[in-house]
Amino acid sequence: MGFCKFSKFSFLFLISILFVSTAELGKDRASLLSFMSGIVLDPENALEGWNSTNVHVCNWSGVGCNHARDQVVQLDLSGRSLHGTISPAIANLSSLVVLDLSKNLFQGHIPAELGSLVHLKQLSLSWNLLQGNIPSELGSLHQLVYLDLGSNRLLGDIPAPLFCNGSYSLQYMDLSNNSLSGQIPLKNECSLRELRFLLLWSNRLVGPVPQALSNSSKLQWLDLESNMLSGELPSDIVRKMPQLQFLYLSYNDFVSHDGNTNLKPFFASLLNSSNFQELELAGNNLGGEIPPIIGDLSTKLVQIHLDDNLIYGSIPPHLANLVNLTLLNLSSNLLNGTIPPELCRMEKLERVYLSNNSLSGEIPAAIGNITHLGLLDLSNNKLSGSIPDSFANLSQLRRLMLYGNQLSGTIPPSLGECVNLEILDLSHNKLSGIIPGEVAGLRSLKLYLNLSSNYLHGDLPLELSKMDMVLAIDLSSNNLSGTIPSQLGSCIALEYLNLSGNSLHGELPASIGQLPYLKEVDVASNQLTGNIPVTFQASSTLKEMNFSYNKFHGNISDEGAFSLLTIHSFLGNGGLCGSIKGMPNCRKKHSHLIIFLPVILSLFATPLMFVFGYPLVLKAKCRSELPVFNGGDSEDEEKGRQELKGVDDENTCANDSISYTSADGLLCGSLGYIAPGSSLHEWIKSQYPHKLEPLVKQALIRCSPAAMPTAYEKIWCDVILELIELGLMCTQPNPSTRPTMLDVALEMGRLKQYLANPASMLIGESSSKPDDF
Repeated sequence: MGFCKFSKFSFLFLISILFVSTAELGKDRASLLSFMSGIVLDPENALEGWNSTNVHVCNWSGVGCNHARDQVVQLDLSGRSLHGTISPAIANLSSLVVLDLSKNLFQGHIPAELGSLVHLKQLSLSWNLLQGNIPSELGSLHQLVYLDLGSNRLLGDIPAPLFCNGSYSLQYMDLSNNSLSGQIPLKNECSLRELRFLLLWSNRLVGPVPQALSNSSKLQWLDLESNMLSGELPSDIVRKMPQLQFLYLSYNDFVSHDGNTNLKPFFASLLNSSNFQELELAGNNLGGEIPPIIGDLSTKLVQIHLDDNLIYGSIPPHLANLVNLTLLNLSSNLLNGTIPPELCRMEKLERVYLSNNSLSGEIPAAIGNITHLGLLDLSNNKLSGSIPDSFANLSQLRRLMLYGNQLSGTIPPSLGECVNLEILDLSHNKLSGIIPGEVAGLRSLKLYLNLSSNYLHGDLPLELSKMDMVLAIDLSSNNLSGTIPSQLGSCIALEYLNLSGNSLHGELPASIGQLPYLKEVDVASNQLTGNIPVTFQASSTLKEMNFSYNKFHGNISDEGAFSLLTIHSFLGNGGLCGSIKGMPNCRKKHSHLIIFLPVILSLFATPLMFVFGYPLVLKAKCRSELPVFNGGDSEDEEKGRQELKGVDDENTCANDSISYTSADGLLCGSLGYIAPGSSLHEWIKSQYPHKLEPLVKQALIRCSPAAMPTAYEKIWCDVILELIELGLMCTQPNPSTRPTMLDVALEMGRLKQYLANPASMLIGESSSKPDDF
């Protein structure tokens, strides 16, 4: 009987537990469906099975349950590209321990209701688009261990309860990469003794580092970079953090001790951190010298960033004690002295930045012993001497920046053995000699080659064409000569090319304008000739071009890529004309005859000179050499005129003939009838008053019937008047009235034949095209 009573009681208890569990699970299911209603886009179908009645809630994607109680304890939908808002209904998941919605596209505010999830240990909403303030209710999550709200759009002050009234067990807090303002709200009476990671970087926080942070003696990672924090470097705080491994304080407004002159107390405070690995203090305008005790820091230290400060003095050789250092950045300070050779004992160095200081002396050849070196930046110092040949040993070297120094000598061909080099910048030095083919042929160069502003001479090496991955080549401001090789068109990845300020000659290769990614090209201040290839104007990628101060010629239009240019891109090229604003207009081409105008004018000049330069001196001699006209009386001369005329008194013009009559002044030729000689002057004056030059006036007067020219003079008058006619007709404004090229060629050939044998060109005879024309 007792056994039966016990069994009955147990059965009723189990039924009640099952009922409660079923009710609790039903409530969680409703909460999850309410949360899903806030999702507007689910591109990966992460919530596809949530609506199915055949799938148990605990088997829904991202949902985890406590199977003993059938309660939802975990919701992890991180990285599912979900769009929407976070529904407050999620707070009804009362047993939730883990809530991870990171790496999605949730917008809106963080629900204050989340503060009621009293069992929550992990809350991660990072990498979303959440806005507004951080709810102070999150300070009620007393069991919280992990809090990550980083990389959102949160603003306002950090709620004090988050640091003070919150969980004493909090180990990880990340509020970084937001727009939070105000001070770090950690009071002296508060304690975060379990805190190991505090990441507040990239916000707008102000004020000093709170002294209460020294209670977090287990802190391993402190990142306050890129804020507006001020005060002295927190030496007293970090001294009490023996487990500190990563300290990032860069880009704030910290100062060193003793009025920003003493860095030693801060470095001394780090001596207790035996596992210390990375230190970043860049961009704080810190003053003082680098103390020798820096060499006594943990040998586990792998990175030091002291760049962009006001640190002065020399580089302490004691740095060489940090044998595991892989990165040393001391750039943009006020350092002087030489580069300590002891640094070359740091065989694990991979990146060395010493640029923008006042370092002097020679580059230690022992740098070639740092075989793992991948980046060396010694630019903008006062270094002298030559580039060490030992750099050939740096087979891992990818970036070499030595620009802005006083280096001399030649570029060592051994640099060509740095087969992984991606950037080589030796510009703004005093280097001389030629560009070694070994260096020009570095196919590994992917970013840029800069040898500008040196004293290099010689031709451009053909090996440059092997750089088919380089993005930029700058060889400007040297003494380079020779031509630009068309093979540069093989540098198919090239975006920037500067060859200006040299002595290059010849034509600009069209292949360069065909480079598919070229954006800028500068060939100014050379001696280049010829036309600017049309490939530059036709390029769809070119935005900036400079062709100024060369010897280019030709017509330039403001179309295509040239539409983006101004006259400044073409200055100093006297042979250029076109439609660019400020550029002289090209002469309008009325017809193809303009091409032959210089030839025609040269033919005009010779007969005109003979007619008007020597008419009196040669008159008698020429008569004696033309027996047809050597009669001594007017009867013989009249006979000669009649022979040339070929007709009695007919005022007609035969095709392909030329004649002039003293009786009526008729001028005939292959181009047809013009006008009687007595009115030719007036006719030309009325049609072309602006073209009536003195020479033409003299020709018309001398060749008029009233002047009674001799037979010899009559021959030249015929030719001169015919040339005048031809010239005037070639300048007719209406193309339909201008003679064709064939007409001009036939006329010039006929005149040459007429001068050779005037008697053969009688009126009425048709002249054919001369054989020798």
